[in-house]
Amino acid sequence: MIVTIYHNPECGTSRNTLAMIRNAGIEPIVIEYLQNPPSRNALTAMIADAGLGVREAIREKGTPFDALGLGDPDLRDDQLVDAMLEHPILINRPFVITPIGTRLCRPSEVVLDILPETQKGAFAKEDGEQVLDAEGKRLV
Repeated sequence: MIVTIYHNPECGTSRNTLAMIRNAGIEPIVIEYLQNPPSRNALTAMIADAGLGVREAIREKGTPFDALGLGDPDLRDDQLVDAMLEHPILINRPFVITPIGTRLCRPSEVVLDILPETQKGAFAKEDGEQVLDAEGKRLV
């Protein structure tokens, strides 16, 4: 199974998501999107395929969201996408793409919805929250 994660290694949610993918026995294609942002077509496809609107896919916390005035309700989606491409930190993360679907994995266990049921055992997030039991069955 080919799995792609748009990853930020500084983000705990992104690290937890990547670890769950690997716990399923899958080594994904890891794209550190801050250094290698997606194309406009790839970004808009990810957002649409995840069933989100552009505003749902934009990150506010720890970004220039306010400084750029992106909360203005009159801004069109294409203007928001322009800002996300110019400032990739505005792209919420992590997006994961698998043959089963595309999701913005917030919280990280959302990734389980688009992975095969091949988890290799127990899994706990970095904060200690148990997500999978010893048999790899979902707890949350």
